[in-house]
Amino acid sequence: MKKSLAHPEAPAKLARGRIQPPVVAINGLVVERDAPILKSIDWRVARGEHWVILGANGSGKTSMLSTLTGYMPPTAGEIVLLGETYGRSDWRELRKRVGITSSAILNLMEGHETALSAVISGRHAMLGMWGDTGADERAEAMRILRQIEAVHLRDRPWRFLSQGERQRILIGRALMARPELLILDEPCAGLDPVAREHFVQFLERLARRRGAPTLLLVTHHVEEIMPAFSHVLVLAGGRVLAQGPKPRVLTSATLSRAFGAPVRLRLKAGRYSLAVSPSARVVI
Repeated sequence: MKKSLAHPEAPAKLARGRIQPPVVAINGLVVERDAPILKSIDWRVARGEHWVILGANGSGKTSMLSTLTGYMPPTAGEIVLLGETYGRSDWRELRKRVGITSSAILNLMEGHETALSAVISGRHAMLGMWGDTGADERAEAMRILRQIEAVHLRDRPWRFLSQGERQRILIGRALMARPELLILDEPCAGLDPVAREHFVQFLERLARRRGAPTLLLVTHHVEEIMPAFSHVLVLAGGRVLAQGPKPRVLTSATLSRAFGAPVRLRLKAGRYSLAVSPSARVVI
């Protein structure tokens, strides 16, 4: 990896008399393979913020996640996650403090595994729970099932869960490890409109719970951005197109550039919708 760029001092945030580092601090991040993938990314997530990573297909969202979690090594720049610097810390250990829900995990779950067992497996970072579980683990898993509003699913096998139910259980599985950061990689993919609405309403309640981890929601649908999400990072062509507080970043002009077509963003009762004109293209 090329030499990291200098890392500026993080804004001080006091909690119980001590300075809290940012949850994420990315500086001058470059990822190249046969061609540039991410180009000079600077990004900072402070504690108490919930972020949306928004962009069209191919904008770099998945590559950003893969790099952030250490599965795609950076070419240059610096990544600081939960106070640990990439290249100086054991990222395998750090991942235990980060919860991730993705379609990759969704497709690897055993069909016979119950919802309760799937949640417990998150404590051990394993797929296909086996062996005895302690009473304390079962009690913790039941507490999490209540938190994710899924107690009624405790004994239901994975194969009989709906797509939305599976996403909730995956979040419960991630929460079992008590993460400080929870990454939601397009969790509404494959959900019908009613299931999607139920799921994003659930995310809103989860984000507002006391002690909730920092949430990073990856999506390309503005309809999934709930009021609890405070900030937005917009990617286009592997670059940061805009970032910052949601009211400032989410505009028709910015999203027209992000999606390469004239769009009109609407906001009603704290929820967004998008109207697209197919008659022209926008050059980024």
